[in-house]
Amino acid sequence: MTTHPYLHHGLTILRARLTPSRSPFATHPGQPPAPFVTLSRETCAGATTLGQHLAPLLNTQLGEEGRSWMFLDKDLIHQALSHHHLPENLAEFLPEDRLPEIKGLIGEIVGLHPPLWELEHRVAEAIHKFAQLGRVILSGRAAHLITRDLPGGIHVRLIAPLETRIRRAQAMQAAGREMAANFIQDNDQARARHVRTNFDQDINDPHAYDLVINTAHIPPASAAHLVLQAMLDRVTALTPVS
Repeated sequence: MTTHPYLHHGLTILRARLTPSRSPFATHPGQPPAPFVTLSRETCAGATTLGQHLAPLLNTQLGEEGRSWMFLDKDLIHQALSHHHLPENLAEFLPEDRLPEIKGLIGEIVGLHPPLWELEHRVAEAIHKFAQLGRVILSGRAAHLITRDLPGGIHVRLIAPLETRIRRAQAMQAAGREMAANFIQDNDQARARHVRTNFDQDINDPHAYDLVINTAHIPPASAAHLVLQAMLDRVTALTPVS
């Protein structure tokens, strides 16, 4: 399928925006980088559960009065739109996948404003800003790539064997094995396409992450402590010696 011209143009701008040397959001000299965490995940690998365990730990160790750590999972896209004062119903045009050409054309025909490529750009911009402000756990939306120029981040990839994830999907959805397996396959493929199409990267590349955790072997509480320790080490390494 051929990418529609305005979407291709928007993605080109987005890729340029994400080049570290050209980022307009560099940390000011003398200021320690703000800490944040990104979670990339296979479907049903347990990102939500990890985030719920991790946020309280980070608040205890790295919290500030009036600035609690925030976990943005399913609400990430809505928060990004809200950041730009855009209607949250625009989220339906921004699945975590390359926008189908027909949907992009429909958006253009009905006069969707801003255009879809600009929406993608604004969402990425908001995610980057959340990370720049710090004390946030960002799940999905290729946040590990959008924020790769910010040194204060710990980037985590969550994986688990397919059979483990199928069982989890069956339990969550009260579904049969075939339906659960299809759900996982569809979502995994969509996320991989989103990263490959928008960022020309492989979502499964372990070199893009600081930690890769198999949640079939590491329970959520233990995984949260692993991420916490990595975050504490990063903060220590980046804090100027007085």
